[in-house]
Amino acid sequence: MFDSVRDSVRATLEEIEQAGLHKPERVIGTPQSATVEVTSGGRPGEVLNFCANNYLGLADNPEIIAAAHEALDRWGYGMASVRFICGTQEVHKELEARISSFLGQEDTILYSSCFDANGGVFETILGAEDAVISDALNHASIIDGIRLSKARRFRYANRDMADLEQQLKEATQGGARRKLIVTDGVFSMDGYVAPLDEICDLAERYDAMVMVDDSHAVGFVGPGGRGTPELHGVMDRVDIITGTLGKALGGASGGYVAARAEIVALLRQRSRPYLFSNTLAPVIAAASLKVLDLLESAGDLRERLNANTALFRSRMTEEGFDILPGDHAIAPVMIGDAAEAGRMAELLLERGVYVIGFSYPVVPQGQARIRVQLSAAHSTEDVNRAVDAFVDARAALRG
Repeated sequence: MFDSVRDSVRATLEEIEQAGLHKPERVIGTPQSATVEVTSGGRPGEVLNFCANNYLGLADNPEIIAAAHEALDRWGYGMASVRFICGTQEVHKELEARISSFLGQEDTILYSSCFDANGGVFETILGAEDAVISDALNHASIIDGIRLSKARRFRYANRDMADLEQQLKEATQGGARRKLIVTDGVFSMDGYVAPLDEICDLAERYDAMVMVDDSHAVGFVGPGGRGTPELHGVMDRVDIITGTLGKALGGASGGYVAARAEIVALLRQRSRPYLFSNTLAPVIAAASLKVLDLLESAGDLRERLNANTALFRSRMTEEGFDILPGDHAIAPVMIGDAAEAGRMAELLLERGVYVIGFSYPVVPQGQARIRVQLSAAHSTEDVNRAVDAFVDARAALRG
């Protein structure tokens, strides 16, 4: 039966390749760290890793690994069930309580990923008589989650508060019963931070709820690493926070919704990704508890990450690269052309620096880039080597 569609699928793949949009997978043969060993899909051998979400360098932390080993012995490998049947252990409830406390929310519900968390919120709490107002550059999981709901959809230009207010007015005039503003805390392709204080001001003016996906912030943004609500002083004004355990918080997998108690209670009863997906593996839950322990004294890691970020951004600017402004550890180096971005990434890998070129549909047409991500695991020498490799690769690209 597939024979009838094989040719068209192959043609699509060829179009992707010819447009320079193919996304190869490079295989690494080591744990995630500041350096990794590439075994296939590029230059073999050890390279500096500047493309992981391992912001605090915890993915190979010995204390977290030890906690995971202990959890395997105590709790087993997996739950083989969903939460409401027989898939809840004490370790899951403990992690939910710890996340709630850390983020200053009333309750938390765990998911197998943040993609699932975002996929389970909107359909559950919003109906056809409600409205959701979403930032234009929100993560794909938010976009897909909104599509699953019957709520009226409004979109505002990225971080544009005048446009957000206009959309709120339209939603209000349209008779929306509930209004929910949703934004990324940090926009993953640009490293821009949402103005949550201004968003909360508008939400209160128009009687709307606020939801933040803080996946690229929790653990290292804000004085205590509690994310963009802490950074902007609005922890008590945000109604829903979604996030991941797969980035700064150890880099494994899993997601969560931390929110008002009534919202979490409703999600436990009606959220389809929660009700119909296997429980988060207990080893991840237990290791995540150790991560939260470490975050209580992770000020040195956050300081090192900030120093690495500032060094990379300043040196790249001095060398004449077009790097989007900001102070987040996501540092996009703008290239423009998709094929050129891909070639640049290949040249950097040849020079011992592992980065990825991002192009359409991940970013808009004509805005291809190399998204560099700094880590507390990088040394000052690592950062300087990366900048030197960029300079050398640019010269080779220009021929």
